[in-house]
Amino acid sequence: MVADDPKVFIFDLDGVITDTSEFHYLAWKKLASEIGIQIDRNFNEQLKGIGRIESLNRILELDQTNKQRTADELEALATRKNMHYQELINSLGSANILPGIETLLKEIRANNIKIALGSSSRNAKAVLEQLGLIQYFDYLVDAAKVTKGKPNPETFTTAADYFNIPYDQCVGIEDAASGVEALNQAAMFSVGVGDVAYLGEADYVVRDTSQLNFSEIIRKYQQWMAV
Repeated sequence: MVADDPKVFIFDLDGVITDTSEFHYLAWKKLASEIGIQIDRNFNEQLKGIGRIESLNRILELDQTNKQRTADELEALATRKNMHYQELINSLGSANILPGIETLLKEIRANNIKIALGSSSRNAKAVLEQLGLIQYFDYLVDAAKVTKGKPNPETFTTAADYFNIPYDQCVGIEDAASGVEALNQAAMFSVGVGDVAYLGEADYVVRDTSQLNFSEIIRKYQQWMAV
């Protein structure tokens, strides 16, 4: 590692390390059905990258006859959704790691760069353990460690602050526009994974995780730092 290399890589979880978005969808769909609301995959797109209570409020807004819920009722419903989700993630294993991710984690480690997770999931640690990847991570930031979800930058700045690393020495990898926005607000180098039309605000975009090449990310980061 040279002086102008990044000091920390911060990974989102869903859509970057593994794809549990289907599990989230099925869990929200089951909960919604239990309270008399139907959701589909198109609607589910707007739930990606945001927190549990905001997701729940968006679902409740679909049925204007649904009575106003207290904060305790909202939390109970969100907890029930999480129980549905946890039942589903118990089936996760190494086969569910997205292409290229473990290779990238190993290369980052080999270059003595710290690795953190920046996820809105309360199940982040359990998911990493199920995947067999927990040993690569020096620090985990999940919903329990922050008060403001993405696109607020707190998830990523919390990770950088833990290591006492300047924000511009951090690389963040995200698949959601809200996550890219959070990274940009933190003045970190943002890598988007997915459609450039959706993630065009990222400093560097790859089509999918198989294109996440360590040397190329470092090269793009150094170009960004030089501007």
